[in-house]
Amino acid sequence: MSETDHPLTADLLLRAYRRGWFPMAHEDGELYWHDPDPRAIFPLAHLEPNARLQRAIRSAGFRVTLDQRFEEVMRACGERAETWITEEMIAAYVALHGQGHSHSVEVWQDGTLVGGLYGVSVGGAFFGESMFSRVTNASKAAFHHLVKHLRLRGFTLFDSQYINDHTASLGAIEVPRSTFRTMLAEALRNDADF
Repeated sequence: MSETDHPLTADLLLRAYRRGWFPMAHEDGELYWHDPDPRAIFPLAHLEPNARLQRAIRSAGFRVTLDQRFEEVMRACGERAETWITEEMIAAYVALHGQGHSHSVEVWQDGTLVGGLYGVSVGGAFFGESMFSRVTNASKAAFHHLVKHLRLRGFTLFDSQYINDHTASLGAIEVPRSTFRTMLAEALRNDADF
């Protein structure tokens, strides 16, 4: 898949994710499909917040919910100077959310949405898309809540797409695309339920 020549729909997204592809809008406004090599993943079995972070998250008084404000979380993730999230993408992912394949984690503090993340689930694979934080450690609270949830629900693959300083600090590693595709094929045979 290269530059998209079809309207972005929930069904097209689902087909793409099953193959390991995901869309991003570029600076030219066009939507392109990505299938990076190497691929960044979070090794689910080995992700734990350190004691200092656990204390900081507890003392912040966060409340965490799932799938309560999907569109709001996705829009918050796009509120930055250079965003790859377009209105076309929001519409397609909201439709995918309606089908039960895209999900959000919301972090609240004193009744206000202060952080969160969203992604896509297919079989036993979860594809992390983006996160945001309006107060210190809110996105980390969302991330570690999600990790526990994915393990409890039987997920085996947590995709991070590309590695950056933030995802690396959370424990992301890179694997060859061929390894990722093998992991994805195994995860797709798993009927984990988010």
